[in-house]
Amino acid sequence: MAGSISAYWERMDNSMPIPEEQLATWSHQGSVQQSSATYQTIRTALMDPNAAYADKDSKVFLQGSYGNDTNIYAESDVDVVIYLDSIWRRDLSALPPEQQTAYSQAHDNATYTFDEFKRGVVNQLYAAFGTADVTSGNKSIKIKSNGSRRSADVVACYQYRRYIRFINISNQEYITGVIFPSVLSGEIINYPELHSDNCTVKHQATSGWFKPMVRIMKNMRSLLVDDSTIAKDTAPSYNIEGMLWNVPNEKFGGNYGDTFYNCINWLVQTDRSKLRCANEQYRLLGESNVQWPFAKCDMFLNAVVKLWEEW
Repeated sequence: MAGSISAYWERMDNSMPIPEEQLATWSHQGSVQQSSATYQTIRTALMDPNAAYADKDSKVFLQGSYGNDTNIYAESDVDVVIYLDSIWRRDLSALPPEQQTAYSQAHDNATYTFDEFKRGVVNQLYAAFGTADVTSGNKSIKIKSNGSRRSADVVACYQYRRYIRFINISNQEYITGVIFPSVLSGEIINYPELHSDNCTVKHQATSGWFKPMVRIMKNMRSLLVDDSTIAKDTAPSYNIEGMLWNVPNEKFGGNYGDTFYNCINWLVQTDRSKLRCANEQYRLLGESNVQWPFAKCDMFLNAVVKLWEEW
């Protein structure tokens, strides 16, 4: 699905591109010191040995732009995950009946629930930062900025397993993700660690060009949002990373202008219905709660093409 963008893009061959100096400025990573300090403060609060869930198997990690080193100066929120590992939801649909039976015989139902865990997380954040600065939202628990602390989104989630094989406990294979409820979108299943790992591999495979190009695209998005050309939710950072992750490695390199042109030219001419999320578990474009709607992707690509052409 190349959509209607390609014909528009072909008219750009003789146009003046955005100057290399501007692209280089946009490629720079935003401040990390304050965000790192914010993360450490929140992590310390969540891992308090007196927390209600302290005896459960959980871990805390960064996700999103700061976690993937694709943050830009315009971004302020720090995305933190607290992940409960001791219970899980499973997908056995790929297993033959005898392996599904073997799984059921090997596992009992959990007695500790995710609702208990999330209540403990919310209460822990209330105790650490005060009820006035902590709000439980649609997908995350939001912490307001205060002094040198940046604003943050804390996602409480638990383990998700998509099984590939189950013979017995010592002979099994599954892909690990996370699952969490949202008020508006239902349950969300995603794979943040796979996403981050694959983006790092892509960055290395492109000799360090991938993440700067993500930051360039995100700065272009910020400019387009500020100009009211696109809405704030048109192009989430996660989807920009996923989109560029699909671009062949040989399209990256030389200079920022050439890389931008080659990446966008490939994207507007390829069949975008076949693009994958960087975690490799879903199609990037679609209508599920973990996909990027086709219309929003096209809107963003049209907007960056026009920005380039009319700079």
